[in-house]
Amino acid sequence: MAPTFNAVIASLQKEPATWLVTGVAGFIGSNLLETLLKADQRVVGLDNFATGHRSNLKAVTNLVSHEQWSRFRLIEGDIRQLKDCSSAMLWDDLPVQHVLHQAALGSVPRSLADPISTNDTNIGGFLNMLVAARDAQVQSFTYAASSSTYGDHPDLPKVEHKIGRPLSPYAITKFVNELYADVFARSYGFQATGLRYFNVFGARQDPNGAYAAVIPTWVSRYLAGGDLFINGDGSTSRDFCYIANAVQANILAATTSDNTARGQVYNVAVGDRTSLTELAGMIRTELEQRLQLPKTNVVYRDFRAGDVLHSQADITKARKNLGFEPTHDVAAGLAETMDWYIALAQKSAVFR
Repeated sequence: MAPTFNAVIASLQKEPATWLVTGVAGFIGSNLLETLLKADQRVVGLDNFATGHRSNLKAVTNLVSHEQWSRFRLIEGDIRQLKDCSSAMLWDDLPVQHVLHQAALGSVPRSLADPISTNDTNIGGFLNMLVAARDAQVQSFTYAASSSTYGDHPDLPKVEHKIGRPLSPYAITKFVNELYADVFARSYGFQATGLRYFNVFGARQDPNGAYAAVIPTWVSRYLAGGDLFINGDGSTSRDFCYIANAVQANILAATTSDNTARGQVYNVAVGDRTSLTELAGMIRTELEQRLQLPKTNVVYRDFRAGDVLHSQADITKARKNLGFEPTHDVAAGLAETMDWYIALAQKSAVFR
């Protein structure tokens, strides 16, 4: 039986390891950094700040002790440059043991608008990271895969060994990552474990910009009293996954001692579905418990190109092999995050 997440954290605190988190200034990367530093780990962070924010790193400094923060080293570099990837494999003179590769250009719409940049970062950058980590002989390599890989496969819930045709350039890049990971295992004996994220949300997720995720976008709309746009008729559903669940999956995958669990792909989600109409209602309910809201009009518009209609994960494999056990469903995650979104909206200069 795989150890629990709490047991893994306790073990790491007794024997600290050295980690590399790419995309460390991003939403998921900064949450991984926070958890690792609180567990007294040494962390190298690599980021070019194309989509990450320095304010995310500043937020982490306020959540950890001075001593814990001293165990962090930031490298401003780009995964599209092999030399930057290679230089990030050391914390001072200590070799990195575990790589958590989160750096990527996310967003289906962004990839449709600019497929070349998405390809260069998500495929070229991923290959650079694999080569650098292989050459550095790291103990584990865990990377952010995506539920978009399931494409047009109709089955629900989604199981790891059944995928369809990709529906966007972004989805193609994430599928190619899995293919490269498989080739590196067979060609070089280098294992890389993929985590197919399903709609991760939580604190430090950017609510601004053209490619903002649905939850922070809708929270901001409700707070501002602007129109809330729903693509389609509102029945579209997703398996929304709170950030704490994604952090847990990364650390469990990186530290597993079961060799048969390494080098595979896992769904990271809750295993449930929430429609967009239901989600909008849940967000409004959470906000109304805290403050008076202005009137918001819900506007239905065309279904968005490249999206899938329904998404739900089967997390049996991650539970069995990694000991993954989600701690938050969508309601619990929203309740825990809502105060952060409200505080963010009250600031005059957000993410600058």
